[in-house]
Amino acid sequence: MPRPIQPLRKRFKKMLPEAHQALQTAHPGSQVELWAMDEHRIGLKPIVRRMWCRRGQRPIITVQHRYKWIYEYGFVCPSSGQTFWLLLPHVSIAAYSLALAEFARAVGAGPDKQVALVLDRAGWHCSEQLVIPEGLHLVFLPPYSPELQPAEHLWELSDQALANRHFRDLDELMEVQAERCRKLQELPELIRNRAHFHWWPEPPHNATN
Repeated sequence: MPRPIQPLRKRFKKMLPEAHQALQTAHPGSQVELWAMDEHRIGLKPIVRRMWCRRGQRPIITVQHRYKWIYEYGFVCPSSGQTFWLLLPHVSIAAYSLALAEFARAVGAGPDKQVALVLDRAGWHCSEQLVIPEGLHLVFLPPYSPELQPAEHLWELSDQALANRHFRDLDELMEVQAERCRKLQELPELIRNRAHFHWWPEPPHNATN
């Protein structure tokens, strides 16, 4: 019989600070950071949102429904607002191994820096074939708990560049979205305001800078 979800969510909120501190204790000479990540499908199917217009006028946008997609990999450190983004053609074990390698390289994960990464239980996240770089530690969310995932709050911000727009092809969409992701990297306070949950652990007091 499935276990009730709500107690698992409460247990996760209690467990996460303990796991964070345990990682610092296990690596006393290392900097420790707590990140989260998720994937988000974007493509040529239009994203239509409300928009401002003059009173009495109907807004007009150009759209064309097409079913070609890419995936946005979003990594976020809620306590600092720092982000890291990748645009990849699909989700798979190989693609996720590549994403983890790029993320670890970007944030400097390794012997001197340990990064705990909160993520859901998608098959490619849990596979034994996944290649996890040194310094990365995967922390899995309870099932059916997207509200515990800070990275879910990235998509409303990243989709702003795509809403109510028509793109010739995926290459044009990727160029626009890549620029949006670069812009969001320069707005850590905006990210922090969206992704830093009140229960999210702060960095351990004995973490090194």
